[in-house]
Amino acid sequence: MRAFKQLFHFGWQQALSCLFPVVIFASLAITQSITFPLLPRYDWLLLIFLLMQWWMVRSGLETQDELKVITLFHLIGLALEMYKVHMGSWSYPEEGYSKIAGVPLYSGFMYASVASYLCQAWRRLKVQLVKWPPFWIVVPLTAAIYFNFFTHHYWIDLRWWLSGLVLIVFWKASVLYEVNGSLYRMPIALSFVLIGFFIWIAENLATLFGAWEYPNQADAWSLVHLGKVSSWVLLVIVSFLIVATLKQVKENPHYVEPETRLLKAEKGI
Repeated sequence: MRAFKQLFHFGWQQALSCLFPVVIFASLAITQSITFPLLPRYDWLLLIFLLMQWWMVRSGLETQDELKVITLFHLIGLALEMYKVHMGSWSYPEEGYSKIAGVPLYSGFMYASVASYLCQAWRRLKVQLVKWPPFWIVVPLTAAIYFNFFTHHYWIDLRWWLSGLVLIVFWKASVLYEVNGSLYRMPIALSFVLIGFFIWIAENLATLFGAWEYPNQADAWSLVHLGKVSSWVLLVIVSFLIVATLKQVKENPHYVEPETRLLKAEKGI
């Protein structure tokens, strides 16, 4: 019974952390079913997401620091979108006033929503990092993974090499999180895979609702290739490493080492 209660509480905290992604999917579904007046669909989506972002900060659901992180992800995502659309990896076929280089500005919010989820889940579950690699390893690895999304069009694709390197670097690393007063530990690599897989499921819903379109979906919708999970896992790694690095820079002065915190919890201290 306690295990079920803990699972429910964990799921509820996850659901609250996914508020921004939920609004994105709901907006995609509604604007696909209903034609809004005056502006093209892409522009309405941008206005909805801007309003949602303003409300989340205004209501206190997101802090000013988290807004800065989310804005950074918005810019990182837009840069990647413009490049991938230019290379023909996918497209945004509908019209819109807010399109730059064939990419609607609302698309950056889909990346920003991942950062929003990470920031909120981090805060709600009181996440701490155990045996986290040093800064001088994490930053170059993050940059290498991100730039491989660009360079593999002209050079060899290093995703599997980088994935292997991630496993080596983070083999001993884990996240410590709190659910209803109890502490749990999860290997960091497992969390990367789980989040990446759920984003792949979300991607299928997004393409079904016409958020963007892969070349094989031009005539009719079809399931996004399972191989895309690896791309999302790598993108989650980039997102998580950036958030983790920024969280460490802003660390609480009353910080307690995760190992000490877990030991105290096990002893009931």
